Amino acid sequence: MYLPHIAARVFGTPLMIARAKVEVILGVLGPRFAGGALDVVDSEHDMPPLTSITVERIAVVSVIGTLVARSGYLAAASGLQAYGDICDAIAAAMDDASVRGVILDVDSPGGEVGGLFDLVDRIKAIRAASDKPLWAVANESALSAAYAVASAADRLYVTRTGEVGSIGVVAVHVDESGADAKAGLSWSFVFAGDQKVDGNAHEPLSQRARATIQADVDRLYSEFCALVAVNRGLTIEAVRGTNAATYRGELAVRAGLADRVGTLDAAIADMASELDLAAMPARHIITPTNHKRSPSMATNEAERNEHNASAPERAPASEAAPPAPQSEPTPPPIQAPAPRPTPEPAADPDSTERLREEYAEIAGLAAQAARLGVTIDAADAMRKGICADDLRRTVLEALAARSEAATIIAAAPSASVTGDSPIVRRARERAAAAST
Repeated sequence: MYLPHIAARVFGTPLMIARAKVEVILGVLGPRFAGGALDVVDSEHDMPPLTSITVERIAVVSVIGTLVARSGYLAAASGLQAYGDICDAIAAAMDDASVRGVILDVDSPGGEVGGLFDLVDRIKAIRAASDKPLWAVANESALSAAYAVASAADRLYVTRTGEVGSIGVVAVHVDESGADAKAGLSWSFVFAGDQKVDGNAHEPLSQRARATIQADVDRLYSEFCALVAVNRGLTIEAVRGTNAATYRGELAVRAGLADRVGTLDAAIADMASELDLAAMPARHIITPTNHKRSPSMATNEAERNEHNASAPERAPASEAAPPAPQSEPTPPPIQAPAPRPTPEPAADPDSTERLREEYAEIAGLAAQAARLGVTIDAADAMRKGICADDLRRTVLEALAARSEAATIIAAAPSASVTGDSPIVRRARERAAAAST
């Protein structure tokens, strides 16, 4: 029941799938072509949900198994996952008001070309229309078509033993003419149009059919490389230079195909921390006015001197006006009271409380930043009067710069390329621009 559909999706059509998975499929289908039986999975088996939501309100969307354009005719237990299901799950998570961010949990060797490019475009459009982050984790593999999906994420993690890459296209032709002859079968095709039966499985592959399939594979490969280059901020030459190789763990980061080495749990914790950091209320340190100062501030002598200077000066006794004629007794002159020292302004309780809240917020922000690998000197920030909002922006910029730095590390050029790769040149140009 399932064999014709599976065979039609494997043979005679371009695939974006890891070589090892192709060999597994051929190993399963091969005995059937020789007359053996094909085990059929139980279609009634219940599969786990595509999306789960963590206690941190992060939606985790599973991208697992062989990817196909449609899988409605096959049970999910067969190990196939449809592009449409992935798209719907991401869109639903982004629309869910209770969800703060989305992470793709990818463990797939890739799959069909059909529908893949449209899926990636839809994922990018969904992400652009939302203010929620979209990350991905190669856990344990994001290869070929699955890597194309993962590359659409804002940030890509790979586990220590995980693999990414296999950026290539393959098409398989099976020649059944020998098996037909052994079985006493002879196939005849009646057709119109010279290329109508090119590449059929019941005769050897002709040179014209091979050239046609190769041209299709080459075109799709160019589109695949361009897609990855745009999504990962690499050059097309750097992507082609990988030659469809796979990269594991730290090597994937060095090649520019991933941003960080980490597990799914680490990615969830990092996203939650960054969302918590961004959600902290923005408050600025309040500068007291009307000469109201908190007890922690030193007395402003300049203000006191300015106040005393503005008071009218009394004339010296030697310059006083002469007394009136003593025609009759006059009362003694009234002496003006001596000026009193300017009293120390009382502390403003509201201002003091605001300062305490600001200091507590800066301390909390420093703790959050430390968990993300960014160091903040909270005491120095308090002394300099730097507001928490400016510190928060500095942390987020540091995190963004760290991700950007990873993207300029490209794969090593192939042996045929001489001189520095475009990505190395790009890194040097950035370093030179930063130093000027």
